[in-house]
Amino acid sequence: MLIIQRESTDPFFNIATEEFLVKTLEEPCFMLWQNTPSVIMGKHQNPLKEVNIAFLNQKQIPIIRRISGGGTVYHDLGNLNYSFIDMGKADSLVNFAKYSQPILDLLQSLEVDAKLVGKSDLKINDRKFSGNASHVYRNKVLHHGTLLFNSNLKVLNESIKINKNNITDKAVNSNRSVVGNISDYLSTPMTISDFKSKLFQHIQNIFPEAKVTNLNKTQISEIQRLADEKYKTWEWNFGYGPKYTIKSNYKIQDKDSDFQIVIAKGFIKSITCSSPLNSIWEEAINSMIGLQHQEEIIKQHLYDNGLGHVKNSILEVLF
Repeated sequence: MLIIQRESTDPFFNIATEEFLVKTLEEPCFMLWQNTPSVIMGKHQNPLKEVNIAFLNQKQIPIIRRISGGGTVYHDLGNLNYSFIDMGKADSLVNFAKYSQPILDLLQSLEVDAKLVGKSDLKINDRKFSGNASHVYRNKVLHHGTLLFNSNLKVLNESIKINKNNITDKAVNSNRSVVGNISDYLSTPMTISDFKSKLFQHIQNIFPEAKVTNLNKTQISEIQRLADEKYKTWEWNFGYGPKYTIKSNYKIQDKDSDFQIVIAKGFIKSITCSSPLNSIWEEAINSMIGLQHQEEIIKQHLYDNGLGHVKNSILEVLF
């Protein structure tokens, strides 16, 4: 058993670390880590449905897709993440109760009545403080979860506010819950660093033979390469998601027009309209086919093709 100390708070690097280690480690490990503000979504989710993209862009908070399933979560430095990588038989690898128990035991020792509710949520007084997810790779499992300690819940709730109700797809939808911070339930106040130290020591007590170690230079280099080539790319974070259809209504020359836009692998495949379009709209709509469904790219495309005067109208239809 390894206990790997992780100091980086770069969300791209930290999410890449999970994939790299589950694919390369040959012995179990445990890790605690933190991210600067970021939104982390499940592998099979559609970011247009899960997050408030305009708010995240304004606050410069990145959206990152992870390799595990489950729902969308918000990270900041008031949140502590924990990870187990374990080995075993295929039919027993995913076990939410097993990997949640050390967390629950520690909180119970601090007189906090925390419980596993449903498949993967940890709650205190019906307020969720931890979401968990797993990813199986061959005979190994990555199990990881969030621990809201003193996170900014206002920013959290605004970040993961459902943004679109007019999208049809087969993506996994998040189960929304009322959230709370662990710190609000502690009888004796402590900092997140104190809590992290207690949890670290708790794991060491459970696994007294565990070796405490750090990522080496080769691992760090490989993880950074994975972060740059995969986790920082639009193709992974937005283009990977399932095919989806947007239905929108827009008034053109005082006439309601219903649009249907089909996007696959992040690219616009077709746009249809319920009513005839004038030549300007026809030209603009036809020129969209094959473009990335990405606002900045579409804006630039319209300007480059002399269609900037219909930019706002087209963006309202497409987004």
